[in-house]
Amino acid sequence: MSNSVAVPDDEPDLLRDRLVLGVLGSPIAHSRSPLLHRTAYAALGLPWSYDAHEVTTDALPAFIAGLGPEWRGLSLTMPLKETVFASLDSVDAIGTATGAVNTVLVSRHDGRRRLDGFNTDVYGIREALVRAGVTATARTLVIGGGATARSAVVAAAQLGSEHVDIVLRSPTKATAVVEAARSAGVSSTVTALHDPAVAALTPDLTISTLPGGVGVSANFSDTAIPSSSALLDVAYHPWPSELAALWEASGRLAVPGMSMLVHQAVAQIRVFLRGDPLVKLDDEERITAAMLDAVGLDAEGRLRP
Repeated sequence: MSNSVAVPDDEPDLLRDRLVLGVLGSPIAHSRSPLLHRTAYAALGLPWSYDAHEVTTDALPAFIAGLGPEWRGLSLTMPLKETVFASLDSVDAIGTATGAVNTVLVSRHDGRRRLDGFNTDVYGIREALVRAGVTATARTLVIGGGATARSAVVAAAQLGSEHVDIVLRSPTKATAVVEAARSAGVSSTVTALHDPAVAALTPDLTISTLPGGVGVSANFSDTAIPSSSALLDVAYHPWPSELAALWEASGRLAVPGMSMLVHQAVAQIRVFLRGDPLVKLDDEERITAAMLDAVGLDAEGRLRP
């Protein structure tokens, strides 16, 4: 497996061909990715289709084996962000650093299918925070220990964080997050969610990576954390989440996970159109605004009244 993306030699006509894309995961019925991508493709004038597919870890290899020449790309949600590695021809630097891929570019070379993996979650987290006004952080608290937590520590490092406090129910599951922090040049400590030591933490940014985030607000209600930091909560339905309500009651910023979802999708579309998550789309601000509006957010990622 290499870390570079080959230049396709039999690329489809991206502007005219009716290419197929989709989001895979389990469960997947709740996904807002089809709405976001369809909105973007309509705004770009692309005749592409994008649907949600219920795919489990065990079913992923067979699904990928069945991809025909009409396929252009995949978005991946849990539990597939790690499983997909075995099927990829290359992984970008961020995907390698986080051990998580949420985007796959499908192309063909001399009739052979090629799959290039990318992580756009780091970009989505960072961009959601920057657009909400969080442009730098020195100490970040990350709640959770999965693939999104690894992306969160890398995003924190990109925003200037020098230390990350990793808080999760089972500290023994933090090994991969600690390694991601180390790879990003950030020191870290691990604390159990129920440990009284959590109350002494005073980050200037908190990122919760727990889907739904239900049941953890009590662990922070008697701490200084909500009043010392901004929050990005990957949970987005219902909003405000339990944690977001706690942060807002403390007068602090709470950024919804839906904003992250929008911005990681923008980077995915860069991959599908440009082959590179760092190459912006033409008229990207217009496309981004349409996607934000489709899910009821303003330019800063705030929920519209």
